This record gives sequence, C-alpha cells and structure tokens, in this order.
Amino acid sequence: MRYVEIAVPTRSREEVLDITEKVEGAIRELGLSEGFVVLYCPHTTAGLTVNETADPDVRADVNAAMSAMVPRIAFRHGEGNSPAHFRSALLGPTLLLPVERGRLSLGTWQGVYFCEFDGPRRRRVRVYPLPA
Repeated sequence: MRYVEIAVPTRSREEVLDITEKVEGAIRELGLSEGFVVLYCPHTTAGLTVNETADPDVRADVNAAMSAMVPRIAFRHGEGNSPAHFRSALLGPTLLLPVERGRLSLGTWQGVYFCEFDGPRRRRVRVYPLPA
C-alpha cells in the first residue's frame, strides 16, 4: 500500500503540534487531487485531532483538558506513562480527511494536530491516499 510518511519530532513531554502543512505536502507528493487521506499515527502514546489553529491558546487548552481528564494517578503500568496511553486512546490514531483540488478541505479555522503525550520523541504519521 502506498503512503507518505511525515516526520514529527517532538520537544516536550506533552505537546500539540500543527502538522497541516506537512500533511498538505504529503498530498502533493502523492499527487492526490480529489478524494480523501487517511492519517495514521503508529504510536500508543500520541494521537491526532482536528481543531482550531487560528488561536495558539487552543493547543495549550487541549493539553490542559487532556491532563484534567486523565491525571497522573497510581496506574499499574510500570513505565510511568500510563496517562499518555489513555490520552492517546481518547483521541485515537487515525483521521479521515477530504481532499479537494489537491488540498485538505477543512473549515476556515481548522487544522490538523499531532498530540504528543510521552515525549520528547521522534514520531511519524503516515498519509494514505483514497482517490475519489
């Protein structure tokens, strides 16, 4: 199966990164003009979401909300990153997004976020084309 892999290096333990431009670069590389892309994050302590990118405070708010929903408690998992696993599960590893005229067809303020919950790490996201 054909796909383009995007490198997503993270710098913090918890971080929300706008990867919209990288995804659009992958769409160009794939030569997809109409259809959909499936984004897949092959990591158990990170996730993907679509949200507002106009206000940079949204990224901090996503992190704060995820921390409030899944706080650091006495989990049994011994690696010390159990909250990251649950936060990742809440967001999920995939997105299905429409492509029109060779670009993501998102709302005016929308963008694609990669959410790191156990960094810093070298992460990646795969972009799979689904032609119309």
